[in-house]
Amino acid sequence: MSGSTDAAKGPPAGDHLEIKDSRTGKVYYAPITDETIRTADLKQIKVKPEDFGIMGYDPAFMNTASCRSAITFIDGDQGILRYRGYPIEQLAEKASFLEVAWLLRHGELPTQKEYDKWVADITYHTYVHENIKQFLTGFRYDAHPMSMLAAGVSALSSFYPTAKSIHDPVERDIAFVRLLAKMPTIAAFAYRHVKGLPLVYPDNSLPYAENFLSMIARMSESKYEANPVFARAIDVLFILHADHEQNCSTNAVRAVGSSHVDPYSAVSAGINALYGPLHGGANEAVLRMLEEIGHPNNIPAFIESVKSGKGEHKLMGFGHRVYKSYDPRAKIVKGLCDQVLAITGMSKDMEIAVELERIALSDEYFIKRKLYPNVDFYTGLIYRALHFPTDYFTVLFAIARTAGWMSQWEELLLDKEQKIARPRQIYTGYGERPYKSTLDYTHRITK
Repeated sequence: MSGSTDAAKGPPAGDHLEIKDSRTGKVYYAPITDETIRTADLKQIKVKPEDFGIMGYDPAFMNTASCRSAITFIDGDQGILRYRGYPIEQLAEKASFLEVAWLLRHGELPTQKEYDKWVADITYHTYVHENIKQFLTGFRYDAHPMSMLAAGVSALSSFYPTAKSIHDPVERDIAFVRLLAKMPTIAAFAYRHVKGLPLVYPDNSLPYAENFLSMIARMSESKYEANPVFARAIDVLFILHADHEQNCSTNAVRAVGSSHVDPYSAVSAGINALYGPLHGGANEAVLRMLEEIGHPNNIPAFIESVKSGKGEHKLMGFGHRVYKSYDPRAKIVKGLCDQVLAITGMSKDMEIAVELERIALSDEYFIKRKLYPNVDFYTGLIYRALHFPTDYFTVLFAIARTAGWMSQWEELLLDKEQKIARPRQIYTGYGERPYKSTLDYTHRITK
């Protein structure tokens, strides 16, 4: 531990935490940097020299920083989200997803020359090996598209074995490009397979979002032309979902990546973490909640059931683990939702959602608990308006989050303080006890 264990010597210079161990009376000092102490400093606090030392216990990392990161900043109390210092509102209004992907990785906005080459490289790598296509079509017709996506991305590691050279900057460059390029293709193939439709290859004359929509929706037309409002909505949603600090799936990518596995395997771990209903599947849960309500007239009873805590109903799409005020992404998505619905028309789901939002935001129960609509509340409505099936929503999330996952993965590799992830535990099992079998082994033949 930094600092003296002898109180008579006095505290060290600089900001520090003074800790007195009531068991021994000894005083310890832990330096404070960035409002944080190093948990390893607690290890020196012991009763006996042979003791392991004090550990921190923090289930779900509620108050533990696992890394230093310069990528995404969140102030949950103020409702602030910034990528590399740029407010999410400005990026959503003015940038493209691929520009934001460059920003997340490199820390600065690209020059025109850098951006043009970036787009050209990603466009060039949109096709996947034909064996990947055969692999995906081997899934059952009712396979969940997230399972197909995770498997497809994991399989990429076998097609690009040189990606294991993770300390080679050139290999990292090409892996980053390949994942951004091929993720929409694999996702679109999964969509078409489940629908029983022929797979559509990329059209590299189209921009990123339009190319994805072409692979999703193209039928017999010689050239697919996406509605510009829909294409921009997809691009903005990709920007909003590109990164979000140390969430469950990003933590999974970093933890798996800390073993120095190839990036395809690390990102596949992120996809599997995102699959969960408490993470990427939350916008699916919003749509199912709206279907369960069924009609605006049923909302008051639904709200009372939620407030009572005795029913089976949960208010999905409200509140956030990080944001204690309005999710800044939700404001942007609400505007997008209005633009999309101006073309597609107001759906029954949207009517219920609008009324549910109005009632919840005017109810003291939800106001006191700061349960504001989050980004999941509106994204599901947009995806439904664009006719994506509910179980595909998380796939769209994963396409966007690839930019953040890869940026976080590379930041981990270049951080000299990082080692392979290995959390401690508090053992709660038996102490040592003798083995006394209750099985009958007399039938065994011994030689």
